[in-house]
This record gives sequence, structure tokens and C-alpha cells, in this order.
Amino acid sequence: MGVRFGYLPVASVLADDPATVERIVGPYGPLLEDAGGTRLGSIEEAGELPVAFFVVTGGTEGIVLGAVEQLRSRGVVDPVLLIAHPSNNSLPASLETLARLQRDGSAGRVVYLGGPADDAGRRTLAEAAEGVAVARVLAGARVGRVGEPSDWLVASMPDAQTVRSSWGPELVDVPIARLFDAVAATPDAAALAEADRLRTGARACVEPTEHDLLEAGRVVAALRGIVREDDLDALTVRCFDLVLRSRTTGCAALAALIDEGVIAGCEGDVPSTIAMLWAQHLVGATPWMANPARVDEQGQEIVLAHCTVPLSIVESYRLRSHFESGLGVGIQGAMPLGPVTLVRIGGAMLERAWIAEGEIVATGEAEDLCRTQVTVRVDDGDLGELLRAPLGNHLVVVRGRHATRFRAWHDMVRPGAGAA
Repeated sequence: MGVRFGYLPVASVLADDPATVERIVGPYGPLLEDAGGTRLGSIEEAGELPVAFFVVTGGTEGIVLGAVEQLRSRGVVDPVLLIAHPSNNSLPASLETLARLQRDGSAGRVVYLGGPADDAGRRTLAEAAEGVAVARVLAGARVGRVGEPSDWLVASMPDAQTVRSSWGPELVDVPIARLFDAVAATPDAAALAEADRLRTGARACVEPTEHDLLEAGRVVAALRGIVREDDLDALTVRCFDLVLRSRTTGCAALAALIDEGVIAGCEGDVPSTIAMLWAQHLVGATPWMANPARVDEQGQEIVLAHCTVPLSIVESYRLRSHFESGLGVGIQGAMPLGPVTLVRIGGAMLERAWIAEGEIVATGEAEDLCRTQVTVRVDDGDLGELLRAPLGNHLVVVRGRHATRFRAWHDMVRPGAGAA
């Protein structure tokens, strides 16, 4: 069973008697229950449950629009789910209603059930309801931006209003000075505990010294404290300031936070941080944020690399210096081969998404790239699109094949925006 939701049967005045409604809706009851649905007698009965409208008959367009407006007046801005079936003009009424909702700026989708035994339709409905739950999570999320985006992220610095209106999260600005103060105030014992954790799990420690490990441990503790104090669900850090000012890195800290369930992005990159938060909640996978380093459009292969990676998704790791600076602590993780999904969001209003699937076919340890490296062979998605119409630098990687799920969610929540 998926996410719980309420479904409200909606019939026209010509068929709005209990016997007629029950004759049509009743046979679908077990399927809807299996999908996570609870039948409602009115909007008021929904409480905190997301609401889906079971369109019993045609002629219900205005009724549904009025009910949606009632929800909006209570502050509920969920994507609208319309459940259609094969008889009584349910489908045309659902299409007309969604067309009007989308024209007026609302998100949503029609889920078509071909009959009471439509198992594929049941799965689609359950996933759509879970998608509404993810939209709610994003709308309630607090994303900390610790310092300004790095100067080179010229296409990845949306303002707070854009983030709020497009994907939902509240963007919380945290002065970079506060991070430096927190690092300086971190006791040696707390820093040493983090350093020991890193050292104990590593198969080797190449360049970092004991001092490097201790300073990296201070950053872990400091960022964890900021997350706690500001009640953040995610953050992204202008991490190169740590390199330039303190000659340390945030690589270990970002990896640790992600493994603890707090999404943590590099370089103040807000779009990639939101994409990681999206991936975490939509498919339940731990995300990795990386640079596209090399691309073979004809061979459909891309090399991705970064100096941080969540330790929970690698088979082993070595502690290295940060690639660009040669300072601090970077992580050189060996990721397992196998299927992955790649995601990037961008555009002026963060309305676009690039999504692809493929397989990790090799890992690497090249000395002219960031420390953790993988080669992905893409079999669903257009690598050439990255070169012709890029949405920005970093890509987000999650284990497994989830492209269909990402695209379906994006089509429901950002209709007409485009998910390649």
C-alpha cells in the first residue's frame, strides 16, 4: 500500500443519487483501497489527507473546480489528482477539468482506470499519490544556503522567490561567517571523533595529515550544528571559502550529512541541492552530486567526478586531498557498477529537467579529475542535450532505474515545463 489519500466521488446533478454513484464507484473500492485510498463523503472529511477526485460522470467540471478552490482557500495547493474510468463520460470531463486547472496555473494529472481490476492503473494511482506527498514535503522543506553560490555557478543561483514558487522549499540564507565561527568553536574532542570515524572506515589515507583530518572533523560538527539550530532539511555550502580561508574542505562534512539524511550540496548550488532532495524523497535513494568531466556523445558515455560522495553508497573509499587545491580531505570512493539515474534541473524558473538512465560501467582514479569517478553508459536519455542546451554544471546520480518515475512526477507537478 502506498501513501494514504482520500478520494471523493463527484457526480453531475443528473446522476447524483446514492444508488447511481454506488453502482459506478463501488466496484472500484478494493482497487482504490489497495492504492492507499480512503473514500470521502465531503472535502471536510479529508483532514490532512491529500484529495483525489473520482470523476463519476460527465458534467462535473465546475463541481471539481469549486472543490479545488475550497481546498486552495484552506491553503492546500497539492497537485490535483483526477481519477477517470471508462463509462459515463468520466474521461472527457476529467480532461476538460485538468486543461482548465493547468491553464490557470495548477498542477495535476488524470489517472485513468480501465476497470476495477486495472492493476497497472492502481500502481499509477499509488505513484501519483506518492508524488503529491513528495510535493508536500518539498513545499515544507527548509534549504540553507551557507554563503553565496560560488562565483562560477552563473546559471545556478536562483533567488528565494523563484525557489519557493517553482519547487516549494524555503531558502534560508546563512552567513558564511557563521560557519567559520562554528568551526572555530568546535571542541577538539568532537572534531577528533569525526576524524576517527573517517579514518577507521577508509582503506587508505594518502595525502591528508592528522591536522587535516581534525579540521575536516570540525567542519562536520559545525555544519551539523547549523542544521540543528536552523531546523534545515537540506543545505548547500560555498565550500571553496573553506579552502581559501581555512585551508580545509567541506567534502567529508557534506558526505556525512547526506548519510544522516540531510541533503548537502556543494558550492552553493541550489538547483542541484533541490534535485537531490527531490530524488531522496521520490525514489528513496541516497543521491550523489558530481561534475560532468568527459562526454562521448557517439558512445553515449559520460564521466562524472567529485571530491565528495556519501560513504553509504560506495564499496570502499580512500582519503585523499581535495583535487583542485591539494588541501584538506577529499573522498575517493569506489562506487559499485550497475544501473543509475541522472538528473539535472534548471531554467530561469527552475522549470526544466534533464533526466537519463544508464549503467555505471567503470570507476576511475585519474589524477587529473576530482577524486570519486564513474563512467556511465546512458541508454535512456540524450547526452547531446547536455552540450546543446545545458541546465548547468552538476548532475545528480541515484542508484537504480527511475527515469519514468522522475518524468511522470515532473509532468504532473510542472506541466508543460519539459523533462527531457
